[in-house]
Amino acid sequence: MSYCNNLFNYQRAQTVQVAIGNQPLGGSSPIRVQSMTTTNTLDTEATVEQCIRIFDAGADYVRITAQGIQEAENLKNIRKALQQRGYNLPLVADIHFNPKAAEVAAQYVEKVRINPGNFAERRPAGATYTEEELGEAQERITVALASFIAICKEHHTAVRIGVNHGSLSERMVNQFGDTPEGMVESALEFLRIFRAANFHNLVISMKSSNTRVMVQAVRLLASRMKAEGMAYPLHLGVTEAGNSREGRIKSAVGIGALLADGLGDTIRVSLTEEPEYEIPVAQKLVNYFAKRTTPSDMVATDFTPINSYSYDRLASTDLGWIGGSIPPLVFVQLRDGENVETAKTSLASTLGATPLPDIIIQPSSTNKTIATAFASDGSFSKELVTHVEQLNGAAMVEIDYTVVGNKLFAALKENASAVIIVNSTTQNPVAEYRSVIYRLREAELTNPIILKREYADNDVEAFQLKAAADFGAMLLDGVGDGIYVVAPNLPLAEVVTTSFDILQSARVRTTKTEYISCPGCGRTLYNLQEVASQIKARTCHLTGLKIGIMGCIVNGPGEMADADYGYVGAGPGKINLYKQKELVKKNIPQSDALEELISLIRENGDWKER
Repeated sequence: MSYCNNLFNYQRAQTVQVAIGNQPLGGSSPIRVQSMTTTNTLDTEATVEQCIRIFDAGADYVRITAQGIQEAENLKNIRKALQQRGYNLPLVADIHFNPKAAEVAAQYVEKVRINPGNFAERRPAGATYTEEELGEAQERITVALASFIAICKEHHTAVRIGVNHGSLSERMVNQFGDTPEGMVESALEFLRIFRAANFHNLVISMKSSNTRVMVQAVRLLASRMKAEGMAYPLHLGVTEAGNSREGRIKSAVGIGALLADGLGDTIRVSLTEEPEYEIPVAQKLVNYFAKRTTPSDMVATDFTPINSYSYDRLASTDLGWIGGSIPPLVFVQLRDGENVETAKTSLASTLGATPLPDIIIQPSSTNKTIATAFASDGSFSKELVTHVEQLNGAAMVEIDYTVVGNKLFAALKENASAVIIVNSTTQNPVAEYRSVIYRLREAELTNPIILKREYADNDVEAFQLKAAADFGAMLLDGVGDGIYVVAPNLPLAEVVTTSFDILQSARVRTTKTEYISCPGCGRTLYNLQEVASQIKARTCHLTGLKIGIMGCIVNGPGEMADADYGYVGAGPGKINLYKQKELVKKNIPQSDALEELISLIRENGDWKER
């Protein structure tokens, strides 16, 4: 069963409405936005002040960590102080290891988030289970949930079953591997327990710092829920996205791919910044999809050349410079009067570690840079193609959904080396790309595909989010041999950097250091924002490395599992360092930790001088 009702006509998936205080979620409710505090939950005043800043920024919900019973009890004081200041929006408690803390928190807040990966489960990594032990573990969870469910019923408290890729239980990893399937099975196990207890005030999330895993897991969950007659609201987010442009683009790639399919009832953009800064980013994403419509003449097809639940690059003809297994290229277009060589010189001085674009196209005053390859009668015009500036011997043929049909198919079969630029001009670019490319593949045409779209934005952040959501959705599906982003109102360097960041966030091409950096919360044991900036300043030239920067051990070691190196808070003033999944330096004083990290990178031969 498909995860999505219609890949070609945007509509939000219908979910049941869940009561969360005065802000219901799902059903006909708007897509909600939220963030999480980074203060010490026992510091009532600091937490209240931060909640107010988040709510004032436009959040519908604020989440607060409650790692222990004492923190859970203090949620009552936080709630009271907020109400006294006129703030009655819902609070959410974040629980990991402590079922008793969940029971306390459920009495004071509108929603409690629990993590199936560590809720009543503690077993060392690599542990194996017999069938009998698997059954016993599930029974322990059922018992642990029983009193929690009763309290939630009594206080009308909603529950988010929040699965994190980095903290799957060893029981699930043992059975299904560290995979999207394992994440989904973890959620379904808890869902069935809640349903058996006749509790349905539920929200589900599937999160990962790996956008590919996150998207596949949510899609698979949506499909499995549909098969079992469930339609619970979905909370979307990319964990540990980082800060600045990279964090925004990575979040938009993952969240946008799912919003494009109509999935998602609430979102959280996780940035290593002040939490209130997350809200405008989330709102811009939501607003972009609120305006999404699909032309009535766009043709849908039942033919689907991709697997929505696993990654495979869509096959294309290898022309030696594009297509085949060659990583997707970055195309940019100069403005009128700009010179290619001058542009290269200017870009080289401003891009820093970002490479130059692969292809720079210069407009011509006499010929179109890229011509639509059709004569007035709709037939393929070979003459027009020969007048287009050819690139590496291949004609560049630009099309959109309106010209796709048998005449185009026949003409392209005579021009196997033509590179097709699919230009999206409608308000539903993902559906438009799918319609065109799926029909081309259905006709057994394997010409390399470049995805193109123009953005008229003057706002850099809005441009980044829109482009990441549009192109990222296709790249995560393995579609696209190149991206061609046009933004005439923004500096060319911004277009180039955004393009490469989209490719990296979609995990199809790596051109810089990647930082898996958590946003922080009340469990964070050091100044995460400051340390993240320091680490980036010292290591940003290490192209291709992945470095995890995690506030605590709850999700840290697991969520950064595919990082090359990890910097994780271990206790007050103490840091643990990892080489991949292995803990190699323990309880290092924070004052020494950055230099120790650099030494570790050197010791393993991954350090490069600037």
